[in-house]
Amino acid sequence: MVPATASFSITSPSPSDMASPEELHPAPTTSLLPNPSTTTTTTTTTKKSLTPLLLLLATFLSFASAVLYFSSKPHPSPPTVVSRPLSTLPRPTVILISADGFRFGYQHKAPLPSIRRLIANGTSADLGLVPVFPTLTFPNHYSIVTGLYPSSHGVVNNHFLDPASGSRFSMSSHDPRWWLGEPLWETVANHNLTAATYFWPGSEVPKGSWHCPPKFCQHYNGSVPFEDRVDTVLAYFDHHDTVPSFVTLYFEDPDHQGHLFGPDDREITDAVVRIDDMVGRLIRGLEERRVFDDVTLILLGDHGMVGTCEKKQIILEDLSPWIDIRDDWVDSSSALLSIWPPAGVSPSEVVDKMNLGLSSGKVENGKSLRVFLKEDLPERLHYSASERIPPVIGLPDEGYQVLLRRPKWSSCGGGHGYDNAFFSMRTIFVAHGPPFRKGWQVPSFENVEIYNVIAAILGLKGAPNNGSAAFPGSILLPTYY
Repeated sequence: MVPATASFSITSPSPSDMASPEELHPAPTTSLLPNPSTTTTTTTTTKKSLTPLLLLLATFLSFASAVLYFSSKPHPSPPTVVSRPLSTLPRPTVILISADGFRFGYQHKAPLPSIRRLIANGTSADLGLVPVFPTLTFPNHYSIVTGLYPSSHGVVNNHFLDPASGSRFSMSSHDPRWWLGEPLWETVANHNLTAATYFWPGSEVPKGSWHCPPKFCQHYNGSVPFEDRVDTVLAYFDHHDTVPSFVTLYFEDPDHQGHLFGPDDREITDAVVRIDDMVGRLIRGLEERRVFDDVTLILLGDHGMVGTCEKKQIILEDLSPWIDIRDDWVDSSSALLSIWPPAGVSPSEVVDKMNLGLSSGKVENGKSLRVFLKEDLPERLHYSASERIPPVIGLPDEGYQVLLRRPKWSSCGGGHGYDNAFFSMRTIFVAHGPPFRKGWQVPSFENVEIYNVIAAILGLKGAPNNGSAAFPGSILLPTYY
């Protein structure tokens, strides 16, 4: 873990300026004896003039005494907010819900009463959750549950080549050698607790003490209705003594609609409303079982979405005057270009020639693609320290697509996989339950922090990861950290 420190200072209000002792108790002044012939007149005049002065002095002394009295009393500290104790369940339980492609901002497309309820009574990231790079489904889902960057957990793309073996990874690859690190379901099993996964990339892979038990591990089937998924999770709570400590729940929407129509279509709004309906179904089911107040719900996405159209395309075929990029060199394209040059072709030469052509002004949209040796990528991307990452990486500008050749038809839709610095790639983070403050917002953070947060909620010793050991203390209530 990478340690992080934070310092906090509490400044008490400065007290009002106090009157000096000499002002509160003035020294007696020397006075001349009155002339006997004017005694009566002077006395009468003096009494009349002293009366308002005495009243003013008395008032001042009373005010000063009050200031001294109250300023000397200690100011009461604000009450400390602590987590709510469990009332029904024997131990903490976390349900981790992913709505694939739920871009930050989608929560404002419709009323969404269930999601807004969680936000109003829980903790959320004020400007969204930052995905890891590349902003793709499998790398991010596995980063969320391991706390590792893709270069550390090994799932560097949705599809990629392993140069050591020559074999290829796909989204149906369940061989443990592809999946490094320790996911949360394995951490839970290592502590002799129960985990349950209703779809999550990597959950079907046997690792260590996790063997994907049939009762608690659903094999992916995208045709299963969302309602059935929610109802299966709810059934885990029918018997309080066998409730899993950690549960995952995955929905493909609104990613599916985002790719087809882009992030601004009415179809997205309908998909988001459906996700809200599923969250509501889950909440009602937990309330009926009288465990809602005991369960921690974390709702998030894996990445955002941005509109793409044919006017924002960079065609590799157009680089042929400088370099011929063969189809079998290209490992991935579109929002992330990755290239394996063949033996005898220098990666540095590929980068230099590609950038020369892209900057020539003769390639359409050429200046919207930057090509790097992977070791020269910005360090903030954490995308170089793995042999599974190809040596040549291209980063297109937001919304631009890199294609091998010009398509025969025009279309507009949506995409992701871009630089995670683009705001459009952010997703949501909403947490509700005993460990979280009500109606509180925290600054945006990377999703590699979530592993440590959930481990802290469950009281588990987590595996080494790229998250900060101190981060849970910045988001959880004191009694949970």
